[in-house]
Amino acid sequence: MTRVMGTTAAEHEAYRAVEHELGVLFRRARALSAEVAREVHPELEPGAYGLLIGTYDCARSRPSDLAEHFGVGKATISRQAKVLEQLGLIERRPDPDDGRAHLLVLTDEGRRRVETARTARQERFHAMLRTWSVEDVRMLGGMLARFNDLAEGRADRR
Repeated sequence: MTRVMGTTAAEHEAYRAVEHELGVLFRRARALSAEVAREVHPELEPGAYGLLIGTYDCARSRPSDLAEHFGVGKATISRQAKVLEQLGLIERRPDPDDGRAHLLVLTDEGRRRVETARTARQERFHAMLRTWSVEDVRMLGGMLARFNDLAEGRADRR
């Protein structure tokens, strides 16, 4: 059996296919995020959209916690938060546990826009996957969750 970089040719081809398909998926995901960001607000950049979703998911977060969650610098979060604040989608509130810090919180308008965008995104996925069985959709969700767990350095808990 032929070996390539310590693996068999078949193993190499399988990993090459994963690398290729993930590249396609990531490019499409970035394009979709840019499109959804514009739907949330015409002036919203995709990076700030990610912060908006993170704020929605975490309810109330310190900017430093969000920076760690996204793996970016505090300055990046600060710039994106400023844009979201100017657009009226988030607000800063004093942290009740630490008077020196503040929390980022969605405004009612921010929450409404995120929920509208998420619903539209789910409808897109439903339209794309409508020919798949529910079991196949669940399997895709489960496999993506396993992959995300590995990518985030967590043990496979599924």
